[in-house]
Amino acid sequence: MYSFNHQLPNSVAAASSALGSADDGKFLAGGMTLLPTMKQRLASPSDLIDLAGIGDLVGISDSGDGVVIKAMTTHAAVAGSSVVQAKIPALAALAGGIGDPAVRNRGTIGGSVANNDPAADYPAACLGLGATIVTNKREIGADDFFTGLFETALEEDEVITEVRFPAAQKAAYQKFENPASRYAIVGVFVAQTAGGARVAVTGASQDGVGRISEMEQALGGNWSADAVANIDVPADGLNTDIHASAAYRAHLVTTMAKRAIAAAG
Repeated sequence: MYSFNHQLPNSVAAASSALGSADDGKFLAGGMTLLPTMKQRLASPSDLIDLAGIGDLVGISDSGDGVVIKAMTTHAAVAGSSVVQAKIPALAALAGGIGDPAVRNRGTIGGSVANNDPAADYPAACLGLGATIVTNKREIGADDFFTGLFETALEEDEVITEVRFPAAQKAAYQKFENPASRYAIVGVFVAQTAGGARVAVTGASQDGVGRISEMEQALGGNWSADAVANIDVPADGLNTDIHASAAYRAHLVTTMAKRAIAAAG
């Protein structure tokens, strides 16, 4: 790891200002991706702007029609929250399946969403529930937030402050996980919302998280696993690696979707 300056601001405004003053600064949330990358000397920021000292970025609240989760809230806190368990149990279950206890107690929802790893779980929940990502500058709908592999709509000095999840009539998440990392080889989040059915897939596409409109249309008329059983997902554009071929991932998308729909009830 190369040397760097560590800054611990006590407000979002101070964090944004510190980043603007740094030669090549990076925000540090849980550090689950950034710190290992730095240890391998694949990244060498001049400054780490640590968000851990900003108390306003931690917490979970009931918004009436959903839940609001502050950006620096850990996965373990989301999984164990009585508010999340009551309002969106599928989201609590998803958080409880991220990584291992060490990752869940250090990793944060804001860091995961901002990083947009193509195999991460939270992006699928955001897209599947139609969440709103709130920053220090604006509000961004999930459909517009995730723009590609490790890419989002965030600007350089923009800080995620909270994620607003609307409750769904039904929702569930199922993933076929890598047994070592527990990242999703394929993960599918399904939800029956006021605006219709939503199906979000992570781990499969070369473009990162995305929705499957054909499945959503099928579920709009018949919420059952049978409705999507015969929908063939094209292997073109899906990931191929040592864990699974594109063709196998295509098969898994339909399989995980069926399991998620059945789990949602």
